[in-house]
Amino acid sequence: MTLQIITQHLADGTNARALANDADAHALELEGLERIDLNFPKFTDGRAFSQAFVLRRRGFTGDIRAHGDVLIDQLLQMQRSGFSSAVLRDDQDAAHGETLLSHYKAFYQGDAVQATPLFAQVA
Repeated sequence: MTLQIITQHLADGTNARALANDADAHALELEGLERIDLNFPKFTDGRAFSQAFVLRRRGFTGDIRAHGDVLIDQLLQMQRSGFSSAVLRDDQDAAHGETLLSHYKAFYQGDAVQATPLFAQVA
């Protein structure tokens, strides 16, 4: 799954739900949802990373979108935690973020998207 960088958050008619960063991701009803918006009120608050991971492990396959105080430095970890899109803070350079995402093609350990570690994958 590749993380899509979005420069502006728009209401697009998608069946979406915003989840506060202190809400229990285990309790959210996923039936019929196409997108879940997770908030970063400040870049040092990482609770949304855990929420995204839980949602992917629960089987949610729709768009998990990060918004709020989102920096390009966080994009790679967002992708590995299960986010599929991110709305960057206004002062962030989307092109530089795309470059950062292209630096690593694979990871040795598993993550929310590819749970099986690289060493355990059958060729």
